[in-house]
Amino acid sequence: MTDAEYVSIWMRPERPARGPKPAYSRAQITEAAVRIADAEGLEAATMRRIAAEIGAGAMSLYRYVPSRDDLLTLMADRLMGEIDVTGLPSGDWRADLARYADELRAMWLRHPWVVTVHRSLPGFGPNQLLLIERVMGALDAHVPIDENLGLMAILNAYVEGVVRDEVSWAEEVRRSGLSESQWLARSSPHIRQLLESGEYPIFTKIATEARPPHLNRDDRFRYGLERVLDCIAAALPPPIA
Repeated sequence: MTDAEYVSIWMRPERPARGPKPAYSRAQITEAAVRIADAEGLEAATMRRIAAEIGAGAMSLYRYVPSRDDLLTLMADRLMGEIDVTGLPSGDWRADLARYADELRAMWLRHPWVVTVHRSLPGFGPNQLLLIERVMGALDAHVPIDENLGLMAILNAYVEGVVRDEVSWAEEVRRSGLSESQWLARSSPHIRQLLESGEYPIFTKIATEARPPHLNRDDRFRYGLERVLDCIAAALPPPIA
C-alpha cells in the first residue's frame, strides 16, 4: 500500500452505513489478540489464531482490521487504555507524572510482549490522545509545548528502559531455569576473579558498594523515577513568589 492509498484505521468506519449489523467488532478482535499475546506471545496473535479464538473465519476478520499494522495499532491503543489518568492534571505536576510512570510500568509488566513491538510512529488512537491531553496537561501551564515534548520523552524513555531490563531479566531467569539468586550465585567465581585482579576499580565499586540487584525492584524504580522528576523540575521556571 502506498502513502497515497493509506487510510488510518481510526478513519475507517467500523461498520457500513447500510446493511446488516456486523457479527464482530474491532474491540472484540483486539481483546482476543491481546489475550493471545499475553498467553503465547505477540507472534501467536495472527488473524487465523484470533479467528479461532472468537469463532470466525480468518478472512472475514480483514473486513474489520485490514492489516497486521492496523491490528498492532489497535492493540497498542487498547493497552494505553489501561493507564488510569482519571483526575489528571490535578495541579500537582510531580504527583501526576509519578502516577503516570507507575501506571505505564505496570501496564508493560502485565503485557511483557510489548517489548517486542518495534513501533516508533504514533497511531493517535482515542486512548493515546486521552493520555496526551491528561499527562502532558500536567506540564502545559509551565513550559512551551516543545519543552513539554522533550521532558515527556525523557520520562517515557526512563520507564521503557527500566521495564525492558525487568522483562529481559525475567526471561533470562525463566530460560535458564534458575532463580534470580541462583543465577547471580552462578556468576560469583568469575566476579571474584575480576575483583581479585585489581584491574577494574569501578566494577569493584559496583560489586561491593552498589545495592544488590535482587533488592526490591519497585524501590529501585522509584529511586530512579525521583531523579528523573528532579531533572524535569530543574527545567521548569521557578514558581512565582
